[in-house]
Amino acid sequence: MDETDACYLSATQLVDLYQWKTLSPVEVTKDVLARINAMNGPLNAFCQVDEDAAMAAARESEARWMKSEPFGLVDGVPVTIKDLLLTEGAVTGRGSKATIGAAPETADAPAVARMRQQGAVFVGRTTTPELGWKGITDSPLTGITRNPWNTDKTPGGSSGGAAVAAALGMGALHIGTDGGGSVRIPAGFTGVFALKPTAGRVPVHPASAFGSLSHVGPITRTVEDAALMMNVLSQPDPRDWLALPFDPWDFRTGLDLGVRHLRIAYSADLGFADVDPEVAEIVAGAVKVFGEMGASVEHQDPGFDDPIDCFNKHWYWGCHKMISAYPEAARADMDPGLVEVAGIGAGYSLDEYSQAGDDRIALGTLMNAFHAEYDLLVTPALAVAPFEAGRDVPEPKPKPGSRWTDWTPFTYPFNLTGQPACVVPCGFTADGLPVGLQIVGPRYGDALVLRAAAAFEHERPFEMPRDVVS
Repeated sequence: MDETDACYLSATQLVDLYQWKTLSPVEVTKDVLARINAMNGPLNAFCQVDEDAAMAAARESEARWMKSEPFGLVDGVPVTIKDLLLTEGAVTGRGSKATIGAAPETADAPAVARMRQQGAVFVGRTTTPELGWKGITDSPLTGITRNPWNTDKTPGGSSGGAAVAAALGMGALHIGTDGGGSVRIPAGFTGVFALKPTAGRVPVHPASAFGSLSHVGPITRTVEDAALMMNVLSQPDPRDWLALPFDPWDFRTGLDLGVRHLRIAYSADLGFADVDPEVAEIVAGAVKVFGEMGASVEHQDPGFDDPIDCFNKHWYWGCHKMISAYPEAARADMDPGLVEVAGIGAGYSLDEYSQAGDDRIALGTLMNAFHAEYDLLVTPALAVAPFEAGRDVPEPKPKPGSRWTDWTPFTYPFNLTGQPACVVPCGFTADGLPVGLQIVGPRYGDALVLRAAAAFEHERPFEMPRDVVS
């Protein structure tokens, strides 16, 4: 096994090989760090890498495995952390120059703490746009993150660094956040797997400025690895009083049950989205796989209008709340788009914000009723293929004043409803760029979403890049 092969092993495979003592966490961590050193330069997936700490953790893991006493499910597995999540001893950069000189954190966020407790080897922190505010990954602090399938293109965001790291074998498991599509967008643009769990399934601390829109979830190269990761991330943490009661369910259970007899609604545009014809054709062809596997697939829109106004009122207010935590002088160095939408958020009246809350409730109620008839909803992941890096929207702009939400109409509705939703790679454009398919389940239906994704993956195995395409 050469270095590249070791880097592309799944977490599930790594743990099996550690158990049989045919591979060591030290060997794997060395290979992953070498991979990061070789690949990260043109891509900018990482903003912090601590090789000494990673190797020390790997040696400790190796000693545990040699005694057959692993800490937990991911002992010795290389893991990355999005640079929005608190990590004890590290500075949380958040893609912002306003954090320069900040003190290292004194505690882990829940997701980081659970992975650490179960023996994960943290290899680095991945890039994000400033404060995670948009669906691509560039920031005043860390610059532009690029797509491994074509470095002229964006990988999406805001968990863009994590998705790039996953695609190129720079770690096996990757912790991301998703407030409007931020694990699913880059999964769709880089050809990896991502899950936004049901709201509250993975504890969050400190509370996000975006409230219950924000989720923490896995980005991986396989569905089984995401299920393994969910077993760790969903462990309880008393710091999140909005978290769901802990469910000891093993998310790997039933991944092989397929989709026979499931009722699946396929919506090509949710009834309102403008989708690139090539993307639409690729996704429509991929959806046929579910019918071939025995599911009942119907063309059916869920029946809601574009909830962008409702989303913006939540999102822009969250942006205002976030930048208000920093001195006024710091805003001169912030992403102008962030400052602009934060200003809009500050101008909302109490009545407008209250109405957005009512609209959110209505949307959630509608989707609850929809899932009484359909087990799953399948849509494109995104309305466009990857476009030029460094831009918030593709050129030519769809309309004056366009923002990232104009090309992500399939993701943010399900942050409003809190439903589980995943993205699986389903094909490539004529230019060799990945296209993703989204699977949405009812609230608390995380296991069902993973099961459908695993069935699709079995029929359409995911393809990963082995090198950077310039």
